[in-house]
Amino acid sequence: MSDLTALVGSRICHDLINPLGAIGNGMELLAMSAPAAAGVTGAEEMALISDSVARANARIRMFRLAFGAAPPEARVAGHELCEILAECYGGGRLSITADPPADMPRTLAKIALLAVLCAETALPRGGRIALRSTPGGMTLTADGPRLTLEPRLWAPLADACPPPDGLRAAEVQFALLPRAVLDCGRQLAIGQDDTRLTLSF
Repeated sequence: MSDLTALVGSRICHDLINPLGAIGNGMELLAMSAPAAAGVTGAEEMALISDSVARANARIRMFRLAFGAAPPEARVAGHELCEILAECYGGGRLSITADPPADMPRTLAKIALLAVLCAETALPRGGRIALRSTPGGMTLTADGPRLTLEPRLWAPLADACPPPDGLRAAEVQFALLPRAVLDCGRQLAIGQDDTRLTLSF
């Protein structure tokens, strides 16, 4: 039987991408039809709406890959993963660089994004996350001024144990990452010191 949770995630993201894209296109048309003179009334508001729509669209694309269904035969271009990460995190407290394979299984892209979502929680004051391709897999490194790994979330992940009960919605990636790694026939290795976190898969 298919993973119904992943299928629900795919359905929600699929149905939201089209209207968000339409809103973005509408904003572009409004911007082109508005006078080009400086100080046009509403220009700042339109820019804010356009930026918000672009970020929402990027998050939906990210969630579709991270939480949606990932058929074993499906592929993802490396540049698409880079675009999603740049659009989601560009200009924020986190800086993310990615050097993925030019073409990868969608299952590997899913694992990579779930790992990013996990690593994000360890950098409450911001920092840097880097994804790079390795022979047969990928490695994520994260470092920042205050690396904080909540034991109830990270200890089960490091020990390949079931996630704790009572996960919040913002922590669901900690339950999904080990399952995605297992389904892909891979192993997750986690390393940590005072300033750096490493996840290899």
